[in-house]
Amino acid sequence: MTLQVNKQAVAQAFGRAAQHYEKHAELQRQCGDGLLALAPSGFGPHLLDAGCGTGWYSRYWRDRGRTLTALDLSSSMLDAAREQRSAQHYVQGDIDDLPLPDSSVDGVWSNLTVQWSSDLRHALQQFLRVTRPGGSVLFSTLLAGSLHEVHHAWARLDGRTHANRFLSEAQFADATRDLPLDGQQQTITLHFPSALSAMRSLKGIGATHLHDGRSAGMLTRSQLAQLEQYWPQDAHGYRLSYHLMYGVLHK
Repeated sequence: MTLQVNKQAVAQAFGRAAQHYEKHAELQRQCGDGLLALAPSGFGPHLLDAGCGTGWYSRYWRDRGRTLTALDLSSSMLDAAREQRSAQHYVQGDIDDLPLPDSSVDGVWSNLTVQWSSDLRHALQQFLRVTRPGGSVLFSTLLAGSLHEVHHAWARLDGRTHANRFLSEAQFADATRDLPLDGQQQTITLHFPSALSAMRSLKGIGATHLHDGRSAGMLTRSQLAQLEQYWPQDAHGYRLSYHLMYGVLHK
């Protein structure tokens, strides 16, 4: 399945977020920890972290004796990973066209990256291509229904799209049909003290409205007041919900 993805906009947004990314990356850590629970014993020894960001999970695997190749579309993210010595090798590249030879790694780790692919099936096939026989590909992605609070609030305000949309469960199933996949779903809901802090958290991890290259401009006071009124909340605060798919591919 395909999505309209402006790769230049994606790289620029994540580049802008690189220096403060880890402060806002609670979703990435919760999701990554869920993906870790699915890792087969002996995952490695040479792993590709595809969409490494600042290298949080590259460092996790590095500290457990793995050799890491860290890949990201954003040069600024790679620089941040390099500053923390997250991996042994660094490659700037696109998951839709991996600049690695066939069967060059023992496994692929990709946490919340393939939603930025222009073609999910092709990206997963790229992961399998670079994995040696007997290895595994671990990935997580977002499904439709994620960020419904953003869609709901802005729909009431101006009727425009201000958040990314993702493949449905049915579209994901079509994209992965006949692939050697084990998958499971999870919903994670984060809470914030205000609608503005929720929006800032999205900006802080680079996840502004990128699928067509646009992002919202500055909020006026009037818009912010209306967002606060329309944004779904509960006793814990203003919500941001994410519908996750975890996948393990066996080669």
